[in-house]
Amino acid sequence: MQKIPLLFLILLLSANLIAQDEKTTTSQVSYKKEIDKLAAHKKIQSAFKIIQELEPATMKELIELTQIPAPPFEEQKRAERYKQMLQAAAIDSIWIDEVGNVVALRKGTGNGKTIVLEAHLDTVFPRETDVTVKIKGDTLFAPGVGDDTRGLSMVLTVLKAMNKAEIKTASDILFVGVVGEEGLGDLRGVKHLFKKNNPKIDTYIAIDGGDIGRINTMGLGSLRYKVTFKGPGGHSWGAFGLANPHHAMGKAIDYFNQAAALYVTGGPKTTYNVGRIGGGTSVNSIPFETWIEVDMRSESPEKLKGVEKIFLEQMHKALTDYNATVKKGAKLTTDIEKIGERPSGELAETLPLIQRALAATEYFKVKPFLTRGSTNSNIPIAMGVPAITIGRGGKGGSAHSLDEWWMNDRGAEAIKLALLILVAEAGLSN
Repeated sequence: MQKIPLLFLILLLSANLIAQDEKTTTSQVSYKKEIDKLAAHKKIQSAFKIIQELEPATMKELIELTQIPAPPFEEQKRAERYKQMLQAAAIDSIWIDEVGNVVALRKGTGNGKTIVLEAHLDTVFPRETDVTVKIKGDTLFAPGVGDDTRGLSMVLTVLKAMNKAEIKTASDILFVGVVGEEGLGDLRGVKHLFKKNNPKIDTYIAIDGGDIGRINTMGLGSLRYKVTFKGPGGHSWGAFGLANPHHAMGKAIDYFNQAAALYVTGGPKTTYNVGRIGGGTSVNSIPFETWIEVDMRSESPEKLKGVEKIFLEQMHKALTDYNATVKKGAKLTTDIEKIGERPSGELAETLPLIQRALAATEYFKVKPFLTRGSTNSNIPIAMGVPAITIGRGGKGGSAHSLDEWWMNDRGAEAIKLALLILVAEAGLSN
């Protein structure tokens, strides 16, 4: 029997896992015709030419915005500058809302609908991170240069091109820089946009990571918790025998891993991860607290609730079991805090927005593929609002690392694609 090389098996498994979250497809003929007709319109062709001419300005704005630090909850300085840039491009009205989103309204001719085109303002990096853009050949290196500052520069260029080409749409369009997409920001910006007291949004188009051709139509749900075990603390020698939160947390992690590992073996893909752990003051001190941060994700809302239930049960079980062994001093207590919640959901491939995005991608001779991910679109997707996240184009890598890079390899095509999808959905009224 012929042996299969281990490397081949690993690559095959990786390909299968990726395939679960990607689907290559094509648009319906009627939408191909609609997009081809729209793309041939002289105003759209003019906008495409303008986007190409604006390439130096787009790159300059990308560099400037990248060099303004914008961690979650600290996006204010970047937001103010982005607001100035949108104002300079000409907009009907603009404001920064209660949570920090930059919202610019371009009025339509009046069909009553509102379309959003957005990218997120925040990056994953702490404020003290060096975000100076370094240029080596044709490549930009800087934390956050791709995710998602490139998206912000694209939104701005789409607005400029529509104005310069004198494109009018039937729907109102909101060009938005959204806060809180990353990490513990917990999608707070987009959640605010969809609050009941805000204007109704009919279509949502986000620009985020990935190549041209990526169309995210499936929201990957997630739950995040911080769990803290607390005790009296003391000297490792003199207070030996007091309850030790680290020891209890080790038991809790083991309990959770054993139970969750069995649960996720079947059904829709579901994952869990203890991503951060901390506590204690010195090697010779019994800690007074231990904390962990846990991330759980699933394609299925029901499966996500299931792994959450296991997590909470095992945290309490471990604490109870550990406290039963404590013979000296106070027993441990726990504090369990939900620090993140992103809903999951899926939209039908037959939706006009998705069909238009597929057809527009094909217009640029790129094979489109539908993906599942955790982006700002999770919120409207879960609500049943037509929504997609499209890629920023170009070439890039090392996202969420200090070595992040982006190269403008036919990047203008991704901007043209965003404009074409947007106008197709908003309705050209020229």
